[in-house]
Amino acid sequence: MDVEPPSELIYICASSLFILGSSGMMLSLFLLLLLILSSALISGSEVAYFSLSPSQMIDLQDEGSASSNRIISLKEKPRTLLATILIANNFVNIAIVVLSDYLIKEFIGPENLSVIGDWFHEHGFAWMGDAAWLASVFMFLLTVIGVTFILVLFGEIAPKLYANLNNLKFSRIMAGPLTFLNTVFGPLSRILVNWSNRLEGRITGSENYQSNTSKEDLDAAIDLTVSSDDESSEEEADMLKGIVKFGDVSTKQIMKSRVDVTAIDITTPFNEVMDVIKETGYSRIPVYNEDFDTIEGILYVKDLIGSYSETKDFKWVDLIRKSVLYVPESKKIDELLREFQSKRTHIAIVVDEYGGSAGIVTLEDVMEEVIGDIKDEFDEEDEVEYVKLSDGNYIFEGKSLLNDVCRIIGVDSYYFDNEKGESDSLAGLIIEMTGAIPKIETEVEYRDILFKIVSVSKRRIEKINLRIKE
Repeated sequence: MDVEPPSELIYICASSLFILGSSGMMLSLFLLLLLILSSALISGSEVAYFSLSPSQMIDLQDEGSASSNRIISLKEKPRTLLATILIANNFVNIAIVVLSDYLIKEFIGPENLSVIGDWFHEHGFAWMGDAAWLASVFMFLLTVIGVTFILVLFGEIAPKLYANLNNLKFSRIMAGPLTFLNTVFGPLSRILVNWSNRLEGRITGSENYQSNTSKEDLDAAIDLTVSSDDESSEEEADMLKGIVKFGDVSTKQIMKSRVDVTAIDITTPFNEVMDVIKETGYSRIPVYNEDFDTIEGILYVKDLIGSYSETKDFKWVDLIRKSVLYVPESKKIDELLREFQSKRTHIAIVVDEYGGSAGIVTLEDVMEEVIGDIKDEFDEEDEVEYVKLSDGNYIFEGKSLLNDVCRIIGVDSYYFDNEKGESDSLAGLIIEMTGAIPKIETEVEYRDILFKIVSVSKRRIEKINLRIKE
């Protein structure tokens, strides 16, 4: 039997469209859209702020802008920030539900709602109750299903996906609003944080339990497990610390700078190429044209095995491998390791922000950050050039990398982070602190360390005396 569309429903749709066109309904709809947008921004900020990496936080500290300072200030109290986000989001969501319920009732109207109830009652739903009850159930289901769909899609999933992909940009957008909300909901947030701390204290047996553990705390915990008279335990501890900081080290911190790179000009005769190979013992050597900024390829020494007896006119250039991996200075070494694995190569040319060749980095350099120095038969006894005058008293080359200096003097790798800026060498640290190339005998203090300039040239600091104060 064919069922004709009920004339009551046609009337309801027509009258609802008339109501929707009124100015009051338009204002309410605008307010609802504004609340949904607010819910999306607040929900997305949770993902954005708590997905910021340590390296991004360091960049924000170096930047020093107003938005960066707000982000850092908010991140200093992560639990309070999370409580503020959750409180604000709940208030907004409740407002969305209340306003949606009001809009749906106004959109349908009490008379139309009564008609709907009668229609359901007459079409097989009488067993559930009277018409008024059926109308109430219809309103409840419409509100719950509609509002839930809107909140989940537009207030949770979409903004969190976007925030995860653009966490820093999203954090900057929400820095001001969250600072304001943190002030407004501050007392309530502190109450919730105290309650959660007490609850965690009950569960863990400690009233001062904190779940957020810094790298400094992890390093301290590793040191506690090391026996001072057990050399193998100290090596294991250094390896564990290397794993902890592995994702925060940039390629620039471990690379060999261009002034220290052994490279061959493409016009070099074959006999001179063989002399360089014998003298250095390297298995892979970059080949350049005119200057190091124009890399032609990498010469693999094993490709010359069958040609070692050739004359100086031998065209060794034909053996150069043209496939060269270029990486930026800022690339983290965990990403670099994955790229080495995927590209099946052991060496990369490091380029600076202007596209010039800044140096080279090898797979060995990456692995040494975790397992310590890897020495082969061609390595010098001490790759880092320094002289130990006495306990806590050293003479270092200005070009010595800060990572190596920290390892030698026995301090954490982030010891100089507050002052080093963009520098990665000891000379760069001194210039960052003084703002110029200092004169001989100049003394510079940093925390428990006294630096004294031993020798300088017109262009760089050559030797530095580092003394750890008692």
